[in-house]
Amino acid sequence: MEEILKFLTPRISKEGYPIIVIAGVIAAMGLIFFDKLGMLLLIGFIFCVYFFRDPERITPLDKNLVVSPADGVVSAIERNVEYPEELGVGEKLGTRVSIFLNVFNVHVNRIPVSGIVVKESYRPGKFINASLDKSSKDNERQSVLISTLDGKEVAVVQIAGLIARRIVCRVKDGDSVKGGSRYGIIKFGSRLDVFLPQGVEPQVLIGQTMIGGETIVASLSGEQKVIEGTTE
Repeated sequence: MEEILKFLTPRISKEGYPIIVIAGVIAAMGLIFFDKLGMLLLIGFIFCVYFFRDPERITPLDKNLVVSPADGVVSAIERNVEYPEELGVGEKLGTRVSIFLNVFNVHVNRIPVSGIVVKESYRPGKFINASLDKSSKDNERQSVLISTLDGKEVAVVQIAGLIARRIVCRVKDGDSVKGGSRYGIIKFGSRLDVFLPQGVEPQVLIGQTMIGGETIVASLSGEQKVIEGTTE
């Protein structure tokens, strides 16, 4: 029964409340004055609630672990790729792990690794299909560079897509962040890229399903054993 109640009354991301309220009012009016249209509007309202759900996740405690910043599927792994130029790290190279989110995935984004936000930067751009590789450079995006306690730099990039038009990022330069903690959302589908330092090998495969805040993308120390976790 407890699990059923959790499913019927999910935690909702605060960015979703305005949209859910508007959709609820429209659905209510539709049910009052129309029949079939009202049912379609009700389905739309239910979808909005489902889309903005924000479940708890159990994040590994090891601060050397890089966890997935989002739910979705690994669409690409590219080595020797330059970090986003707007982060100001010059021609720094790393490995890019791309995670594609469809409209049915949880869209709350999570910090991939504990550390300090060195720089966050927004860059306007196009809105092409986020599953395409060129979207990493051409699309609207929000980049965040995090430095760990050991001085290793990991970047996470929120990328808008064909439908998505609103990126929300709640961290700023100098913030202390914890791996697995919530930090933003991309409304209605898109993609997130994680940039790993050279020499850090991804522990995921193309086509693998990811769980934001839980699935391990890589270990900055090279270790692969995980024992404990914490809920965020």
